[in-house]
Amino acid sequence: MLEEAYRDLKYLLNRGYRKKYALDFVANHYRLTLEERHLLARCVFPDSWVEEVRRKLLKLEELAGRTLAIDGFNVLITLESIMEGKGIICEDGLVRDLKYQGRYKLNENTEELLEKIAGAVSGLEVRKAVFFYGRNVPKSGVVKALTEEALKRFGLQSEVHLVKNPDFELKGFETVATADVGVISKVPHVFDLAQYIAQRLGKRPQSFVELLGEA
Repeated sequence: MLEEAYRDLKYLLNRGYRKKYALDFVANHYRLTLEERHLLARCVFPDSWVEEVRRKLLKLEELAGRTLAIDGFNVLITLESIMEGKGIICEDGLVRDLKYQGRYKLNENTEELLEKIAGAVSGLEVRKAVFFYGRNVPKSGVVKALTEEALKRFGLQSEVHLVKNPDFELKGFETVATADVGVISKVPHVFDLAQYIAQRLGKRPQSFVELLGEA
C-alpha cells in the first residue's frame, strides 16, 4: 500500500500539484497512518527538485576555503535522529529526521553532539563556520554557549548567532548546511553536515528507497 501511495504522490508532484494537497489526497485515499504520511511528507519530491538538489549538493573536497553557514538546530535534530535510528536518506539525497518533536530540546547528549559537530567542521577546511540558532527556542542561549565552547576547543574560525529567523539569515549565504527545503531553494550550494558526521561515526541512515522496498 505504501509503495502505491508513493507512486501516486510522485505522479501528482511531477505534474505540479502542491505537496500539501497531493499528500492529503493520497493519504486519505490509502488511509495511511500518521507515520506513513510523515514519511512521504519528509522524503518524496518531484523529479525537478531532486535534480536541483543534486546540482547544489557539494562534495567534501569542494568545501575548502568557503564560508559555511550552519542551520544549528536543524543539524542537531537530524544528527540526534540518526544516532537514534530515526533519520532517513530522502529522495533528494539529504538526511531528514522522522521525529515529531518540532523545536529542539536540550538533553544530556547535546554537549557531546556539539563536540562531534565542531570536530567534523574543523576538518572540512572551510574558511569560516557561521552557526545560526533561533533565539525563541527554549535553552537556545545554553546551546549557543556550548557551541562556542566546542568550537573554541578546535580553534575554528567561527561565529555563533542567536537570531529571530535563522532561515532568513541562512538565505544570505552561498553555502549552507541544512536539510530545510525553504532554505535550500534560495541558496546556491548545500552540504549535508549531519550525514557527513554520521558517516564519520560509522552510522549509515536507512534510505527511503530501501524502506519502501521493505514495505
